[in-house]
Amino acid sequence: MTRRAVPDVFVGLMSGTSVDGISAAAVRFADGDAGRVAADLVAFAQRDYTPAQRDRLHAAMRGASPEEYCRLNFELGEWFADAAAALLADGGVSRHDVRAIASHGHTIWHVPGEATWQLGESAVIAERLAVDVVADFRVRDMAAGGQGAPLVSIADTLLFAGDRWRALQNLGGIGNVTVVPPVSLGGGARAFDTGPGVAVIDAVARLVRPELPYDVDGRLAAAGSPVARVVDVLLAEPYFAAPPPKSTGRELFSAAYVERLVAMCRDARADARDEDLVATAVSLTARALADAYRRFLPEPIDDVLLSGGGARNPALVAAIQAELHRDRPEVTVRAFDDLFFDGEAKEAVAFALLGWLHVHGRAGNVPTATGARGPRVLGKLTPGGPLERAS
Repeated sequence: MTRRAVPDVFVGLMSGTSVDGISAAAVRFADGDAGRVAADLVAFAQRDYTPAQRDRLHAAMRGASPEEYCRLNFELGEWFADAAAALLADGGVSRHDVRAIASHGHTIWHVPGEATWQLGESAVIAERLAVDVVADFRVRDMAAGGQGAPLVSIADTLLFAGDRWRALQNLGGIGNVTVVPPVSLGGGARAFDTGPGVAVIDAVARLVRPELPYDVDGRLAAAGSPVARVVDVLLAEPYFAAPPPKSTGRELFSAAYVERLVAMCRDARADARDEDLVATAVSLTARALADAYRRFLPEPIDDVLLSGGGARNPALVAAIQAELHRDRPEVTVRAFDDLFFDGEAKEAVAFALLGWLHVHGRAGNVPTATGARGPRVLGKLTPGGPLERAS
């Protein structure tokens, strides 16, 4: 009898605060040198939300009925299962080779020190694919006194450290940074949310141009001029001055926040154009990021790697480079893709790693990043069941 190989592929599923869709990555991991982990990205895919799905998620984050939350939880499980099944089919990966699926779910509510809630029923994913599912990663860190975020710090530490001080800056809906020392120094990473990533930019773009999903290629911002006085006022928000560990989300950078930004711009500049409003949102993101580096990152950072949807926005990237170079002209700012794989896959790979760590009984949080009382194994396991029952 031929013995089947031990399943060694982990699938990471991620739906972020940008609410653009689901990222799915199939990865193999192995222990490497100096406590690091090697990652082999087998397959990656993105599945865009339909306008109706996106509207439901936005509505749920503003507030919905218990019935809608229950229905959405199960339907999200189906959407995640569809994304995982498509990834495996298109990537030529058999479910027999998958050890576990690690699903972040979609964050509906996240307030550090109080509660966090991600939807996307893991039992639905497990039943549909007949594969073990690890989900609900944030709650254990928060139960241990942590922020429950950023969780990608463990991947930044184990997978992406180099021979220089490196800042890995994600520009999803919310911006977050992890600073990792050179491998030769060892030690832990520090991380926190820098403020908005593309959430405010995208929302302003959709508000002024409803036909657009976001500011495509940064064209609106590039044609506009930011209202600096408005950015000055918005940067007085207490979150920006609060020291790490800290995390934030759409609870702060909400639709009401966006409407306030737009109203302030029009009050400050009577002739403000749509392009100026989007440029102001870009300036807010870039200046908040640079201010966070100035205040809270004394490390001698040589390298800043940008990933997430915002790294595809030339106007935002140029603004970030200009703001960082005011204080650190020597720092290199470049795309994560330049050194590793497609930066859009980074967070899905990070959650696949969290699944791998869970299965091996290893801590998935970085206490120096989240503020938790100590290392914790993250996630909850839902067994997959027999393959013959899979659809």
